[in-house]
Amino acid sequence: MTRRSPLFKILSASLFLLGASACGQQAAASEDTVSAPVAAMQADEAPGLKKAVFAGGCFWGVEAVFSHVKGVTSVVSGYHGGAQGDADYRSVSAGETGHAEAVRVTYDPAVVRYDELLRIFFSVVADPTLKNRQGPDVGTQYRAALVPLGAEQQKVAAAYLAQMRKSGVWNKPVVTRVERYSGFYPAEGYHQDFMAKNPDHAYIRRWDAPKVRALSRLFPDHYRAAFKRG
Repeated sequence: MTRRSPLFKILSASLFLLGASACGQQAAASEDTVSAPVAAMQADEAPGLKKAVFAGGCFWGVEAVFSHVKGVTSVVSGYHGGAQGDADYRSVSAGETGHAEAVRVTYDPAVVRYDELLRIFFSVVADPTLKNRQGPDVGTQYRAALVPLGAEQQKVAAAYLAQMRKSGVWNKPVVTRVERYSGFYPAEGYHQDFMAKNPDHAYIRRWDAPKVRALSRLFPDHYRAAFKRG
């Protein structure tokens, strides 16, 4: 598999309605899922809504999974890790801006804690053993990363990655890292709620719908059938 050319990325915004893939090419099979370990360190979060940022490949699928999690009140697709001036799809897709496609999740820790979001993320969204790619999408903009917002998330994220490395669940080294928050820039409007708007898109059906089905199967207590828009 090769990184999509800049020309492909420039045209993808208009072509996806015709069946082309904006985040990646069609592939023969969906990603595998695992049962990530229950976090040994639970997040101790004060009451009230919290935000967290996750990068895990094409943001359509990351958004889709978290939008089906009980306690999540909002998921926004966007760009993390680069400057605001080139935080747009055309620039980021060239793979040279330092951004990663990411989502900003707003959640109620009384319903779902940060450590539980981490477990869901690594069970059905991102393969932590892949560097600068997820599924069919290749490039630094598709890296998997945890981006804590605050000291508690930082502590829990670092502890969970350390636990994952010792768990034996993955047969290759865990390479996902914690990255410092340096701004989050919402993506263009057509990327928001993408799966809800385009359930029959070829990429969604091949790669992201299986992730949502895995969420319902592995985490029935966390699964919400309705897609939470916004």
